[in-house]
Amino acid sequence: MTGWLPREAADIFGAGATAEEAYGLLTVDVPPEAWLDALTAARDELGCTFFDWLSAVDEPGTGFRVCAHVAALGSAATGTGPAAAADTGPAAGTRTAVRRLLLRTTVGHDDPALPSATGVYPGAAWHERETYEMFGVAFTGHPGLAPLLLPEEFEGHPLRKDFVLAARVAKAWPGAKEPGESHDGGPKRRQMQPPGVPDPNEWGPLKGQLPPAPARPARAARGAAAPGERPARRNRSVTEGSASQTPDAPWQQRPASAEPPAPKEPPAPKEPPAAEPPTPEEPPAEGGDTA
Repeated sequence: MTGWLPREAADIFGAGATAEEAYGLLTVDVPPEAWLDALTAARDELGCTFFDWLSAVDEPGTGFRVCAHVAALGSAATGTGPAAAADTGPAAGTRTAVRRLLLRTTVGHDDPALPSATGVYPGAAWHERETYEMFGVAFTGHPGLAPLLLPEEFEGHPLRKDFVLAARVAKAWPGAKEPGESHDGGPKRRQMQPPGVPDPNEWGPLKGQLPPAPARPARAARGAAAPGERPARRNRSVTEGSASQTPDAPWQQRPASAEPPAPKEPPAPKEPPAAEPPTPEEPPAEGGDTA
């Protein structure tokens, strides 16, 4: 058993159902033909009487993954409802007061359709209208899939991955040209369009009016060296070298026979001047003044 399910997922939701639990959310994947039966089992057997939301995700290469989030509240989650009758484990009656369940199924891109869940959860009516409007997933048996968020004259389903963003056609994509290229001429090399950005020559007001993008010239093939043979070394010529290698360089003008000048000898150190002997002082006369 997975999570708080009383039995295996296939026993509750039918053949092909798988379950996993992560971060307190129990997720069950069922086949499209078991969609209504799985919703009914979630409501009647598991006590998930609270309908939260329904939406879809466009998975490229897989289809539209339709998800419905429901929950068991109150007695259905605390151990007194029908979902807790089979809960006889050591934690019976002490589990969390809210049990969340995410039911998922996948329909193809070609003709996405599912039976409406309004017969099981009436609150799913507006959610299915929004999902049909944004993704194009039809819900058979719905009382009225009228537009909910978009004007009636709107064409397409804007949350599909292949939906063309008209704003990208009206305003040039910033990366469509290299820096320095003019806005009138074509790009120098073909750019890869980001998701949702159409080729202006295939969709939009300039469809079929623009010249094809120029092909990038292919590089010339180099001759392969024989096994064990090193490729020839490429020497730089004078024209490819630096300015000092040109014939006009100053060192190129010196005659080849000229010898370099001899280095100058360093000057001899100067001797310090001889010191003069001090002048002796006369001793004073004895016996008074002298004539």
